[in-house]
Amino acid sequence: MKTHFLFASFCLSAITMQAQTETKKDTLTSNTLDEVLVQAVRATNKTPIAFSNLSKEELAKRNLGQDIPVLMNFMPSVVTTTDAGNGVGYTGIRVRGSDGTRVNVTINGIAYNDPESHGSFWVNMPDFVSSVENLQLQRGVGTSTNGSGAFGASLNLLTDKYSYDANGEIANSIGSFNTRKHTVKFSTGLVNNTFELTGRLSNLYSDGYIDRASSKLNSYFLQGTFINEGTLLKALVFGGKEKTYQAWNGLEQKDIEKYGRRFNTSGMYYDNEGKMQFYDNETDNYQQDHYQLHWNEKWNSNWNTNLAVHYTKGFGYYENYKTDEDLADYNLEPIAVNGETKETSDLIRRKYLDNEFYGVTFSAQYNKNNLEVLFGGAANKYTGDHYGDVLWVRSQPFTKFKQEYYRDNSTKTDKNTFAKATYTLHNNLILFGDLQWRNVTYKANGAETGLVNDTFNFFNPKAGITYKINNNSSTYFSYARANREPNRTDYENGNPKPEKLNDFELGWRYNSNKLAVNMNGYYMLYKDQLVLTGALNDVGAAVRENSGNSYRLGIEIDGTWQFAPKWMMSPNITISSNKNINYKTERNGSLVHLGNTNISFTPNVIVGNALTYSPLKQLNVSWLTKFVGEQYMGNTNSNASKLDSYVTNDINIVYEMQLKKWFKSISFNVLANNIFNVKYISNGYYYTYDDNWTNPNSIQTIEGAGYYPQAQFNILGGFSLKF
Repeated sequence: MKTHFLFASFCLSAITMQAQTETKKDTLTSNTLDEVLVQAVRATNKTPIAFSNLSKEELAKRNLGQDIPVLMNFMPSVVTTTDAGNGVGYTGIRVRGSDGTRVNVTINGIAYNDPESHGSFWVNMPDFVSSVENLQLQRGVGTSTNGSGAFGASLNLLTDKYSYDANGEIANSIGSFNTRKHTVKFSTGLVNNTFELTGRLSNLYSDGYIDRASSKLNSYFLQGTFINEGTLLKALVFGGKEKTYQAWNGLEQKDIEKYGRRFNTSGMYYDNEGKMQFYDNETDNYQQDHYQLHWNEKWNSNWNTNLAVHYTKGFGYYENYKTDEDLADYNLEPIAVNGETKETSDLIRRKYLDNEFYGVTFSAQYNKNNLEVLFGGAANKYTGDHYGDVLWVRSQPFTKFKQEYYRDNSTKTDKNTFAKATYTLHNNLILFGDLQWRNVTYKANGAETGLVNDTFNFFNPKAGITYKINNNSSTYFSYARANREPNRTDYENGNPKPEKLNDFELGWRYNSNKLAVNMNGYYMLYKDQLVLTGALNDVGAAVRENSGNSYRLGIEIDGTWQFAPKWMMSPNITISSNKNINYKTERNGSLVHLGNTNISFTPNVIVGNALTYSPLKQLNVSWLTKFVGEQYMGNTNSNASKLDSYVTNDINIVYEMQLKKWFKSISFNVLANNIFNVKYISNGYYYTYDDNWTNPNSIQTIEGAGYYPQAQFNILGGFSLKF
């Protein structure tokens, strides 16, 4: 990290030198070749799927330290949550009810999801949005070609495009819960109209809304660009280092009533005098560094190609104080204390993950007249070492040691090839086809997973049609097939099956000067969907199970309407029905058939809106509203697993003033979240266990639930200087 910081500081000196050198802008637009980086995963108005875009300018309005999922909160069918309660640290996103492990994420076309857990851990890339040019969220199977298959959505991000002119930015923000963010960016501009170097350093800190849910986050981004006529070379290195106090335990209702909604049980224990204490290093620590090299070539007016190689290195650990643990589980012998043999004890453990991910992606595009063909593929490999140490045992209070108690490793290879074609008939009928073959091999030898050696071959076809009604509107229909392998946690909980999805999408788009409307209906039919049970394992990871047959059926409507010269509104609504078909479960010692039940964590109604008033060209005031309907945290329709509906309102004020000397502009941002101080909960967990202690002759199923309270009224404010 220190090397990256020194290198970036050196590069800053180039801004002054470059500012004195005028560059002659070539005839290429500044994003033509940049967009090739994501052409294999991006959708356009010709593509028969539902998608939404966010530009750099739109993201910047609320970029005051909160993670990318929180900045996407007002997009259609999106629900977000955060462990710390205020959008900094560990955050999550669900789209159409599918959690983040089912949202395929790519950065410049390179897969970002952890290959083993399928999760996207934004805490490892704090303030990454400051280096994002734009992002696209595709709902449903989408056009994803690399990484784990999309079962809820695809999210692809394009990093900063190159700039002709030297520039820089200093941004700072502060807010509630001691939240602060400091960012420095620079670009040399195109030196000799050929080479540009750009970079960013960020530092974030927050105490969190939840007690002790602090986050200490650092990140960097460096990008070198070479451009010469039809050639674009980009080399990137970016990453982050995080230390967060754990807040993944949540709170049961009895704890909320006794201690309040901000209480955090992580690290809690009782000392020898029976007083409640908290372990001060109950933290998650991880560093992740990414390296990408892209070569885009425009050979002629018909052909262009993209080749990329990538490497990601991650290392970290989390540390826990565990109470009354079975010593045998840690390969420790019983301990004699005052003549008494103890087989359990409090202890401190540390679990490590040392992993790497590398591979190559490629694509070629042919475009002539009414035909566009895109084909390519990828080959990636992941290796991960999992191991743990016992650092301290309470029964031996004066002994500190570091004893390894488990070690296992895993490898995963992921290869795919694809071909896509778009053909326009008579200028108003567009045919779309997409074929993908994917081969996945996963091996693991852990005590938790058992011996795993699985190979999957998936064929994923897509087809659709778009009809252009007139210059303002079009309609489309598509079908997509997707297959997806289980993740590591699934193997820890049994013998999971791969899941299958048939996705049908029917939509209509309208676009005029003052009004844009998108309507989309979807029917997602699953076989062996791995649904969330509501339960968590001992490290806060969600437990899933195959549910047999299930479906998600819904309609999404979103749009933008400028209904007055200075007024604009951007509403969206999703209404859906999401069911497990003929769901069965164990209850009170016997198998119970529950019929059709609601799929966990899937509200039937999601509504968002942004009402914006622009009294001046440089001033925008937005009122942001989000409604999320009630949802179940389990799949049994139990009232004990129900999360209540909630509605939040935010105010976002942005003022930018152009300057003539020293700086190009100065801008001020204010984001007041949850202005009506609503006590709401967006996430939780649900569990059951069998009890036969009360009556040894019968088994009674006991239910329980926990919650992740979100912050009440809080505020963030910041300013940025551009030069």
